[in-house]
Amino acid sequence: MALPATFWQKFGTLAQMAQATVALLGFVAILFQVSEIRSNNREVAARQAFLAYTDLAFKNPKFSVPDYAAIKAGGHDTLVQYESFVSYFLYACEEAFGAFSDRREWLASCDYDLKPHLPFLCEKNQAEPTYLATYGITTQDWVRKSFTNASVMPPDCKLGKT
Repeated sequence: MALPATFWQKFGTLAQMAQATVALLGFVAILFQVSEIRSNNREVAARQAFLAYTDLAFKNPKFSVPDYAAIKAGGHDTLVQYESFVSYFLYACEEAFGAFSDRREWLASCDYDLKPHLPFLCEKNQAEPTYLATYGITTQDWVRKSFTNASVMPPDCKLGKT
């Protein structure tokens, strides 16, 4: 007749159990590190995009604080340059929103810079309703909310008094 198996015979020795526990903890630590690296990379990319936008604004003050009527009167090339400038700004803000969703100062900075571009975005959205669809839902909602807050409405798309 066989003797009943003891605990360690069923599950292994204490050393084997400790080794399995350490391996499991190591795997969890690796997953945590991968998550942190991904988060840090997203933050770095967002900072670089916003820094590049700031550099672009510094080099193009006529677009960062626009006289939209003068830009439209400047011809097709100037309008295309301005559209690219605003697109880059929206992209930089979208990256910042994704990376820093819990930090309000990024939204405040983007809000501050968005206001002078609202007449252009209103006209662009009126002429091409799919334009804003090229951005994420968060950015689309943010721009639409900004239209309302600044009283920018079609058909004239002028900044209202806020």
